[in-house]
Amino acid sequence: MKEQIHPLVIIGAGPAGLTAAIYAARANLKPILIEGPKPGGQLMGTTAIENWPGNLSVMGPELMINMQNHAKKFNVETVSGSVTSLDVTKRPFQIIVDGKQLFQAHSIIFATGATPNRLNCPGEEEFWGKGVSTCAVCDGAFYREQDVIVVGGGDSSMESASFLHRNGNKVTIVHIGDKLTASHAMQQRILNKPGFTIIYNSTVTEIKGENGKLMGATITHQITKEQHFLKADGLFLAIGLKPNTHVIAGQVDRTPFGHIKIHDQVKTSVPGVFAAGDVSDPKYRQAIVSSGFGCMAALEAERYLADHNLE
Repeated sequence: MKEQIHPLVIIGAGPAGLTAAIYAARANLKPILIEGPKPGGQLMGTTAIENWPGNLSVMGPELMINMQNHAKKFNVETVSGSVTSLDVTKRPFQIIVDGKQLFQAHSIIFATGATPNRLNCPGEEEFWGKGVSTCAVCDGAFYREQDVIVVGGGDSSMESASFLHRNGNKVTIVHIGDKLTASHAMQQRILNKPGFTIIYNSTVTEIKGENGKLMGATITHQITKEQHFLKADGLFLAIGLKPNTHVIAGQVDRTPFGHIKIHDQVKTSVPGVFAAGDVSDPKYRQAIVSSGFGCMAALEAERYLADHNLE
């Protein structure tokens, strides 16, 4: 008996993957959606979202459950498990889930997202989504005109600090180095301007709060080891993200930071393999943007399959 070859396999079940699944299912591509280790993606760890069009406020997990149910309505076949290996150097593409289950596909949408770097200090997990965030644009409005800490010294940190300052926040930047690593233009948004304080050669070593409310953080100087407590209502990490591309490393072109390189919005260096969301987007990192790329990837996959008579 000939093994089944699926028209499309989507890897990842965050906003990009689920949107791609909905569009692909409506196009009758009968997609297989492999959820991965964290179905729902980063939004499963967030609280209220106030910038998703059509919802004045929606909890992150609620939004993702709604998207999952939407996909189920169109009979998307969902597979629980993680891709442990795949081969896109031969056709049909080979995908192995949990080291044992084989799927073959004519096309793949890679939507595995990215994992924010963390401090891994006491209190971080306790106050994650309750004062600690990696997205100033997403969550900054909750801390308008309050004291906030931004951890990091690169471009993302400067962008976060600038955004928060526009919200009327008093912003303290904590950077582990003795000078900022952001580009000159980004630094000029911050340096020598009122409303910003920069603490160099330091890092956050403990996050503290009371009754579920963030109160501030312990700042430790990396050379003297001197510690002091810094009051804050919100703490934003801007110390980078790691795109989840290890399983496809060496098979498609990637950037020096590990993101999948794309052209024409969602196409990778391998025809028939597409990428959508944070796995290929180091700039915007917004759920609505990821969903948009998921839509584009599904449309491009549909076009690819039709052009090659693989539907």
